[in-house]
Amino acid sequence: MKRPFKTRVKTLTIDGMAVGAREDETILELAQANGIFIPTLCHLEGVHDIGACRLCLVEVKGTSKLLPACMTYAEEGMEVITDSERLLTYRRQVLDLLFSERNHVCAVCVSNGHCELQWLAQKLGISHVGVPYLYPQLAVDASHSFYVLDHNRCILCTRCVRVCDEIEGAHTWDVMGRGVECRVISDLNQPWGTADSCTRCGKCVQVCPTGALFSKGKAVAEMTKKREFLPYLQLMREGRK
Repeated sequence: MKRPFKTRVKTLTIDGMAVGAREDETILELAQANGIFIPTLCHLEGVHDIGACRLCLVEVKGTSKLLPACMTYAEEGMEVITDSERLLTYRRQVLDLLFSERNHVCAVCVSNGHCELQWLAQKLGISHVGVPYLYPQLAVDASHSFYVLDHNRCILCTRCVRVCDEIEGAHTWDVMGRGVECRVISDLNQPWGTADSCTRCGKCVQVCPTGALFSKGKAVAEMTKKREFLPYLQLMREGRK
């Protein structure tokens, strides 16, 4: 007879509040379940975490390193700090670098008012970018029948890559290059409209946190993203109800 699975419960504190967590639960998941805000751009419920944006870093007593909340599992007796001057300074620096690396001009962006990067900058009190802009010459791929890829707005969160691979199962998107030369590509680095693997489902567009992926023929006010389907699709793929 198969023994029932038992989940161990860990007891820890987040910002001084005592909380209980499953042993397979990350600090980010635990914080969100308890209404504690931790900024993030690459995290997306329904696909695995990669810790790319580094915005969810938190302080943990006993270590001098900042740890990514999305990749760090709860441990017994852990004391976590999610809000401090050190963390605020670091998160502002990360956002500064994200803005300066590409051509993020909110006033002329299709996702103005619906952008997670823009919202986080306002939330964390950023009024201007403190580092020089690189102003790279980047392409806009409008070869697809329904959607557009604007590399100028991409923050390399790889949400599109993961949702296409793990949820849709097409693996149209991938990442090429390193550092500031890094780019999201379709198939073998070809125009999106010629990618045979693309199913035109639009999931990548719905999960994009910025204006890097958007639908053709829609006004700025219509650019709201709908991603409530992701957790449900993940459960169905795993054969659960």
